[in-house]
This record gives sequence, C-alpha cells and structure tokens, in this order.
Amino acid sequence: MKQLAMVRENLDSLPAVVLPTGYSIRHFLPGDEQLWEDILNQAFGESDAPRSFHDMMATDAACSPERILFVTWNDIPVATASAWYIPKWGTDTGYVHWVATRPDHTGKKLGYWVSLAVLHRFVFEGRKRAMLRTDDHRVPAIKTYLQLGFIPYLVEDDQRQRWRTIIEANSFQAFCPSLDDIIAGQCHGEAQPL
Repeated sequence: MKQLAMVRENLDSLPAVVLPTGYSIRHFLPGDEQLWEDILNQAFGESDAPRSFHDMMATDAACSPERILFVTWNDIPVATASAWYIPKWGTDTGYVHWVATRPDHTGKKLGYWVSLAVLHRFVFEGRKRAMLRTDDHRVPAIKTYLQLGFIPYLVEDDQRQRWRTIIEANSFQAFCPSLDDIIAGQCHGEAQPL
C-alpha cells in the first residue's frame, strides 16, 4: 500500500512563523546528526534498523544545512522538518521531508511551525508548490498539513476511500472542503512527481 501524498499548489501568502514562548528555530549545524536521529527515534519509535542521518539525509544531493530545520528549546533541537528538493519533479516543487517532534514537546504545534518554516524556505529557493508523503495513521500530522493548505494528491485509486475515511472519521471536512472534487478527480499515479 503506497503512502498518501499531499500537495500545496501554491506558496503565496504564507503566514509568519510565530513559535510558542521559549522556542526558536535554526538550521542544521555540524554535530547535529545524533540530535536529528534522536528526534526521529523518539517521534516514530525505534526501528529494526537504526535511523542514520548519514544514510537518510547526508548522502542525498539535496542535503544542505540550510534545508534541515530545527525548533529548539533551551538551544536543544526538539522538532525538525526539511525543505527537500528532487530535481526530476522540476525546479518549482519542494518536498516537505521528515517532520518529527519529540513526544515531550508535542501539543505545542511545533510540527506546524517547523513545516511552515520549510514552506518559507521553499519560497526563498524560488519554489512555487510543495508536496509531501504521509501515512494513514498519522492523523495529527495530516491535520497539520491540511491546516497548512495541503490537499490530498491521489497516487492510487484505493486512496480515494482512504482519504474519505481519514477526513470523515476525524471531522476534518472544514480543512478540506474540496474533498469530493479531489476524490472524483484524476488519479495521478506514478507518472506524476510522487
């Protein structure tokens, strides 16, 4: 079963990033590799294979310190998201990559703020739209992405019902008023960027 995909078709009129009191934002610095891995492991749980910044990020051509953002508390990174770029999708499209928040800092919308900072980074880089992938069970993340203006992007036909179930079961209709049109529309499949 393929991951769900979402798109924000334009990056116009982004709101300002306004972090909760005591938090700040910065990009990746040398030595942050373990901190990045710790955030992902705490947010997603330990995996069978250890998460490796080197394998998951550093070896990708898109990797640059300015594209990896952290929300910090007392100068310690507690949430992250990355402004990724995949050339085959075109220079106008950015990819929101690896959004995660440490469990002891959830409930403060840090995922929203760090993802919004990523969208601002895309604008700085000249991108016009943004895409991402997520999983059906990541309901808080899906709510965050909907609040950021992302909408479902159909990759496979089975996603029509999957999206309807997620939106309706969680009362997200106000965040996605165009759901019926999206579900009735074209399935983009693998021929498209995602």
